[in-house]
Amino acid sequence: MKKSELFFSAVQVPVDFLMIILAAISAFMVRDIPQILALKPKLYFFPFDQYLKIIFLVTPLFILIYAIEGLYDIRATRKLWQEVLKVFSATSVALVAIIVAIFLKREWFSSRFIILVGWILAVFFVTFGRIFLRSVQKIILQKKGIGIHRVLLIGHNGKLNRLAKIIEKNPKEGYKIIGQTEMVSLKVIKKIKQEKGIDEIIVCEKSLPEDQEEKLIDFCAINNIAYKFIPTTLQTSRFKMSVFGGEPMIEILHTPLDGWGKIAKRTFDLVGSVLLIILFSPVMLIISLLIKWEDPRGPIIYKNKRIGGDEEEIGVYKFRYMRWKYCIDKKNPQFKEALAYEKKLIQERSIRQGPLYKIKNDPRKTRVGRVIEKYSLDELPQFFNVLKGEMSLVGPRPHQKREVEKYREYHRRLLTIKPGITGMAQISGRSDLNFEDEYRLDLYYIENWSLWSDFVICLKTVGVILKKRNN
Repeated sequence: MKKSELFFSAVQVPVDFLMIILAAISAFMVRDIPQILALKPKLYFFPFDQYLKIIFLVTPLFILIYAIEGLYDIRATRKLWQEVLKVFSATSVALVAIIVAIFLKREWFSSRFIILVGWILAVFFVTFGRIFLRSVQKIILQKKGIGIHRVLLIGHNGKLNRLAKIIEKNPKEGYKIIGQTEMVSLKVIKKIKQEKGIDEIIVCEKSLPEDQEEKLIDFCAINNIAYKFIPTTLQTSRFKMSVFGGEPMIEILHTPLDGWGKIAKRTFDLVGSVLLIILFSPVMLIISLLIKWEDPRGPIIYKNKRIGGDEEEIGVYKFRYMRWKYCIDKKNPQFKEALAYEKKLIQERSIRQGPLYKIKNDPRKTRVGRVIEKYSLDELPQFFNVLKGEMSLVGPRPHQKREVEKYREYHRRLLTIKPGITGMAQISGRSDLNFEDEYRLDLYYIENWSLWSDFVICLKTVGVILKKRNN
């Protein structure tokens, strides 16, 4: 999903809100002009400020109904008349709800004229706002190339060739063919991606072996590429049906964390991180004082280099729970000795299999460090990583670069979303799980995400951190 599409979809909500408010105000103003349509003098009066309060109260109802009617679907391919029809029907439904509310609560106001004119103007204003936004988006797409979907076609037959011609003849739709190959070759696809970039892959190849298709699907998920195919058989339950150029098409959905899902999760993270920072600020202050008291030479909080979403390196904040002379930080004067000592401990005491390590009875910890690490209090500063947008409250845990380098190719699907402070693996066994089990739990989360699951995982984390680790 393109950032420009997310931006314009998010902006659509406040624009609709503003258009509905303007329509309501315009209807009220028109009522004050008795000459229009030879209107009769008003039979009664009510103050504008009271009217405005009612409008701000009912406008969210319009937005909710618009959302239910699918008017905020990201990258919708509706024609203009379809857009107008949907706005008309959704506005009419909202109007009926308002009429019922006025019938039950007549002290609001009883002007049939305002209701009728407001309905007509709302349809007009909202449609105008949407046309304006769509025009701006298309101008940016055509002039700047922002938002264009680069498409790679795989296969060679009449259906795919016909689809290629349709895409080439309709550049305004936002698609651009950057290549076409007859067979699936990850080496060729990787080269095309490196040279031209790929946003979508469309497959129409009956003889594609299942193992190659699985590898291609994993490659697309890892590299945030939409995988679509003109189907012969259905191989997944996570799909979305659509029609493109007259051909039925299935898109495999790697995760619901796209489009509005991404916006909803970011909103949840922002609100949650701010509240949690405020809630835990006294605890963080006490921990800071204790760390400085026991080992005053090193920093209270240090940045632990980890690999985040889209394989970008981020600095994960943690309270220092080791003695400064043992910390793997280049600012540490004894950095080389500390690194050598850690490698020795990993060889002798690591209790985990796979690319990750976990040192049993780590002798490098301070007394304060043992307590805060036991109850995961060392991770409280990561709320600031969430606030900055580098991490999420819930997601796969971020790993070090040297650990990621040991990943198998399919493990890299964990890097397709932002890492989290907690996650499925943390509430199901924490560091006591082996890596493959942790991977399967995190992959399940990625493929089946919901805002409710984030809320539940956050609640369960509270209970989990009170239990003693087996480490």
